Amino acid sequence: MTWETIPLKRITTFTSGGTPSVDEPEYWTDQNDGYPWVAIGDMSTVDKVTTTARRITDRGLRSARIKLGKPGTILFTMYASLGHTASLTAPAAWNQAILGLWPASTTDVRFLRYSLISIRPQLLEQVRSNTQANLNAEVVGNLRVPHPPLDEQRRIADFLDAETARIDHLIKAQQSALELIDERRKRVLDDILIPDNAAWIPLGYVTEYCRPIMYGIVLPGPNVEEGVPIVKGGDVAAGRLSLAQLNKTTYEIEANYTRSRLKGGDLVIAIRGSVGEVARVPDEIEGANLTQDAARIAPGPNIEARWLELVLEAPTLQERIGGRITGATVKGINIWDLRRVLIPQISLAQQSQAVKAAEGVLATMDDFVSSAKRQLGLLAERRQALITAAVTGGITV
Repeated sequence: MTWETIPLKRITTFTSGGTPSVDEPEYWTDQNDGYPWVAIGDMSTVDKVTTTARRITDRGLRSARIKLGKPGTILFTMYASLGHTASLTAPAAWNQAILGLWPASTTDVRFLRYSLISIRPQLLEQVRSNTQANLNAEVVGNLRVPHPPLDEQRRIADFLDAETARIDHLIKAQQSALELIDERRKRVLDDILIPDNAAWIPLGYVTEYCRPIMYGIVLPGPNVEEGVPIVKGGDVAAGRLSLAQLNKTTYEIEANYTRSRLKGGDLVIAIRGSVGEVARVPDEIEGANLTQDAARIAPGPNIEARWLELVLEAPTLQERIGGRITGATVKGINIWDLRRVLIPQISLAQQSQAVKAAEGVLATMDDFVSSAKRQLGLLAERRQALITAAVTGGITV
């Protein structure tokens, strides 16, 4: 049976969010006498909001004319993680990027949330096809959702509560396995790559240079297909050192920075944001440049690039790099401090042997990670398909 659909605004009360002045300390509190204040980051990866990074005071509520939502309120993101939903577990406020939804008496709150989950893929596809990347209350209000009789809504919600709980249990098990393998990977890097009796030497002694480049803002050129690839610190953290994925800048801008062009086999390390993330430069992006939140490391004649890359990923080296990070808001490391980070001093033959041993173990781990991620993808697809089929009447519950 296919259920009738109805505009969301006919069965839901909307409550907008807001943000008091962040410069007024009396509007915010670290104490329990305030209220949770939900930002997208607090809800984008959870189904229920139990904690928030910030709390708001009564004065903050009044200053921005914000209403508190009661437990069970569905929060719906209109920016960034578009269309994600999560439920409040306690009275809370939220910012203007989020819309609070409370169902009418003819609508079960659990069924409503499942309905919103079911239409999210179509919503994201619609947004991607438009230049407008955000939503507003009017657009959300016109979204059509299934609306069977209330008793049927409750039966479907009961069914989905049970079935999604089983799927979520499997998802959590796969995620736990991935976390364990990540911890094991880190131990392997330390155990294999760093001999117990190794001497230590500053990174700057064994690299030709190690410095940030392209200071200031680098604007993408008007003809991105013919521009020069630009590697950002975030590209390293996301593993995006691929020619097809990098932003580009004009040849005219890049001409001022010829001294800093990358070569195949160089390493790029993030020195702002995700400090310490490192990757080798593939030959396909040789000649690319960097923004000021990343630095180039060119291994010297007695350093194997792959060994250095793996060593810099090892927990011991990450701790040494982390100990030199500064900055309260934007984390970063001074390039000269990075040069002083100590690394093991071993021969090229030892480096090659260590790389061979490490990559053998890592290959097995990577196979497991790939398999686990495929399973996670299939479970997520199964969950989405089940919800969509149930709320639309595609299966008999």
